Amino acid sequence: MEEFTFTDAVLQDYKTGMGAAMEKIPNLVKSFNAFSEVCFEEGEISQKHKHLMALAISVYAHSEYCIIYHTKGCVDGGCSEVEILEAVGVAAALGGGTAMSQAVTLVLQTIDELQDDPKPLQ
Repeated sequence: MEEFTFTDAVLQDYKTGMGAAMEKIPNLVKSFNAFSEVCFEEGEISQKHKHLMALAISVYAHSEYCIIYHTKGCVDGGCSEVEILEAVGVAAALGGGTAMSQAVTLVLQTIDELQDDPKPLQ
């Protein structure tokens, strides 16, 4: 039996929340999703590097759901643990101790859980 991790729970919460929002404000959610998909398309900047940037911004902004989502995006995109930690290190250089605390707790926990049970982003 697969273990349901904290990372799984957070990603499921986000998916559930987006589903509920889709029922109430479908045009907004569809527009947001379409815009986000375009932003993360492969381009002059690779998807891998876009997720690294998004993760660093998420750490700086203290957005726990985004931190987990983009850590997963980084792992799924082939980022090494060192690449991820360097990206969050840049966020900590700008965001100080609060950004570093997100990096050394939430990011590392998510990486560990994903290494044990990788599931692709949906």
